[in-house]
Amino acid sequence: MPRSLRVALVHDWLTGMRGGERVLDELCAIFPDADLYTLIHVPGSVSRRIEARRIVASPLSRLPGAARHYRKLLPLLPWAIGRFRLEGYDLVLSVSHAVAKGVRVAPGTPHVCYCLTPMRYVWDQIDAYLGRGPLRVLSVPLVAWLRRWDRRTSGPDRITKVIAISETVRARVRERWARDADVIHPPVDVERIRPDGQPPDPFFLMVGAFVPYKREALAVEAFRGVRAELRVVGDGPLRAAVAARAPGNVRFLGRVNDATLARLYARCRALVYPQEEDFGIVAVEAQAAGRPVIAFGRGGAAETVVPPGAGDRAPTGLFFDEPTPEALRDALRRFEADEKRFDPAAVRAHAERFSVARFQREMGAALSTVVPVAAGAAA
Repeated sequence: MPRSLRVALVHDWLTGMRGGERVLDELCAIFPDADLYTLIHVPGSVSRRIEARRIVASPLSRLPGAARHYRKLLPLLPWAIGRFRLEGYDLVLSVSHAVAKGVRVAPGTPHVCYCLTPMRYVWDQIDAYLGRGPLRVLSVPLVAWLRRWDRRTSGPDRITKVIAISETVRARVRERWARDADVIHPPVDVERIRPDGQPPDPFFLMVGAFVPYKREALAVEAFRGVRAELRVVGDGPLRAAVAARAPGNVRFLGRVNDATLARLYARCRALVYPQEEDFGIVAVEAQAAGRPVIAFGRGGAAETVVPPGAGDRAPTGLFFDEPTPEALRDALRRFEADEKRFDPAAVRAHAERFSVARFQREMGAALSTVVPVAAGAAA
């Protein structure tokens, strides 16, 4: 990409380094001079590479408690993103799982949306976030309005090109937005995480965010009555409730730094992955350390984990098909009976297919199909 291009990046919120923020961090490497627009910014909560640029936050960022309770501001998010008027740029690139892609850009400016998923709060994860009780009933008009807004701001008149993070998300884009999308898997820093060449320690690992769709409670319950130990990394709104009901063989480690997490990946027997993800960087990170993944067999894991019997490809994990503790417990038994078939070198080799260099190469090729129009105007 020509460094002379004026680029604006748009992200839903900057409150911590999760999967979407790791994608943003790599886009900041591609466009080191880009401005960054976001709804809510908690200074110091993201990487130095992100923090180093000009960040413009919406008025919501100044509300008391916004840093912790931003999901409760859902009805205000379309209004807030609509207040940005992005002018004078040659390219606008939004990284969106909520409303970032709804930003307004100047006529003629290419807008590429790197779609983490269409707004999960009102589409595929509505049951997890709103349940099926009174809150869901009361939210019906709001959900209907947000769905209309989501469709209206996703057409070719607002977004030049859609790039999905997985085939799973591409299918959602087609269903929700009636648009096709390219697929570029997110970047995974497989150089930072490597096998240590030693036999694993006798524990399983789970990395969670303790929000409804991550299903930490399901995995914790699956280890009740099991001899094996489960160590859980991460924090979030549901952690206290999950920990209060956990059996004694489950240890909660809280947030850990990247170096500690890399060691935990390398030392565990396998990663336990109970959620249905849009892509799932954590599953690839564990494989980069040579460790197999015991995953719910839908969503992104179906694209990043190779189960036994997948042609001539070496297995990198195994699936369970029902989101229940019993199904996961059965998968644990199957894993323990066949643990030796997972070759750390083969698992690692599979993870290398999702490298940062691959992401940069594919993203550059995709953006080059829309940027020359802007580059010519800027010349």
